[in-house]
Amino acid sequence: MRMPRTPPSFDKILSSIPFERMSALLGCGLGNVPVGKYLHWDEVRVRPPPEGYTSEEWWAAIKLKRLASRHTLPFMDKSAVSFAFNDSGDLYQLLHEVDREASGRIEVPRADVVNPDQRDRYAMSSLIEEAITSSQLEGAVTTRQVAKEMLRSGRSPHDNSERMIVNNYLGMEFLRSNTDEDLSLPMLLELQEILTAETLDDPMAVGRFRKASDEVRVVDQRDGVTVHVPPPANELGERMKRLIEFANARDEKPFIHPVVRAILLHFMIGYDHPFVDGNGRTARALFYWSMARSGYWLTEFLSISTIIRRSPAQYVRAYVYSETDDNDTTYFLVYNLRVISQAIQALHAYLARKTRESRALEETLKGSGFAHIVNHRQVALLAHLLKHPDTTYTIESHRRSHNVTYETARTDLMGLTRLGFVTSAKPRRKLIYRRHPDFDSRIRTTAARST
Repeated sequence: MRMPRTPPSFDKILSSIPFERMSALLGCGLGNVPVGKYLHWDEVRVRPPPEGYTSEEWWAAIKLKRLASRHTLPFMDKSAVSFAFNDSGDLYQLLHEVDREASGRIEVPRADVVNPDQRDRYAMSSLIEEAITSSQLEGAVTTRQVAKEMLRSGRSPHDNSERMIVNNYLGMEFLRSNTDEDLSLPMLLELQEILTAETLDDPMAVGRFRKASDEVRVVDQRDGVTVHVPPPANELGERMKRLIEFANARDEKPFIHPVVRAILLHFMIGYDHPFVDGNGRTARALFYWSMARSGYWLTEFLSISTIIRRSPAQYVRAYVYSETDDNDTTYFLVYNLRVISQAIQALHAYLARKTRESRALEETLKGSGFAHIVNHRQVALLAHLLKHPDTTYTIESHRRSHNVTYETARTDLMGLTRLGFVTSAKPRRKLIYRRHPDFDSRIRTTAARST
């Protein structure tokens, strides 16, 4: 990664501008240009400055505008300088969009994510997706298809990449079950132990903070460039204490928006890098925990890592911009708010697509071609499976639903099994039938053959 240029000294720029020029600079509104953009000096210096001003004067106006709304945070960098964020740019607008979408209700006909029959299925799908992509961001090389098969089937991982994904899945589940609990040091260490179990070269590094003897730095995996060296290990005790207090704070003054809080937890774990490995996965998992704890239930159905993975350089750059510009975490906040918005839009698109697919399959089931293959009772069961994919059936339940003989019900279900629409199992001495994993594609294939 090409490291960004460090901004020029703000004090030196101010001291070089004559008083009359400074008065004009403060009153011209230059600090609000460009609208809706939160630019780092690395971007400002290559853009044409507003007419009549130098790039340095433009940067001074931007910084003065930002300083007027600066909020100091209870975190410090390696030089004991505070981190902060400010309200300029489109931060409030982005927060409003997340507030509206991530704690409200999505209205999508027939595929509403809050439908009790669909909720667990969508949550599981999103949990799997996040487990895979979050691990891939940190080097796991298993394909999504193989990883999904492993997680859904419950088989044991075959290599280190698959173990990372399983661990990430278990770590996310661990936090889902602890959203009502305050964050604590034992909980944080347990999470890290879950995420890194059986994946580290040194097994003794699992479930503990890094030591002074552990050489830990953040390296861009694409080109090997070191982008961050974390604080000394002997500071981690105090840093984690401060982080945990921040994570658990409620109704404090000054008020910090809960989404800002969740993103800042993500940022500080990345900055402090308290563990030998698994810091990125821990940071993203704590973001989910904090969002769910604050009532943003929709986050459970989002995969932020899927969005981040599309352009990992922007993710790294958001960290570096914050660190190189007076510890201004607004860069990281704005980036992550846009990631959340994109993840919400992706969920909308996914639900809309599933709605269309569901309707198309229903029309297929009603088509004349299917009448030659299955009877009306079997069509009713397939239509029910379409809307309630996790339902299981028995010969007796099918018999009672249609008031037919046991033999007729048995013949119906065996026929659907032969066609590949359902599978059968006998877990507790009772034969049960459930939807086949390739149910949708088999419906389409069978319909195409029958026409």
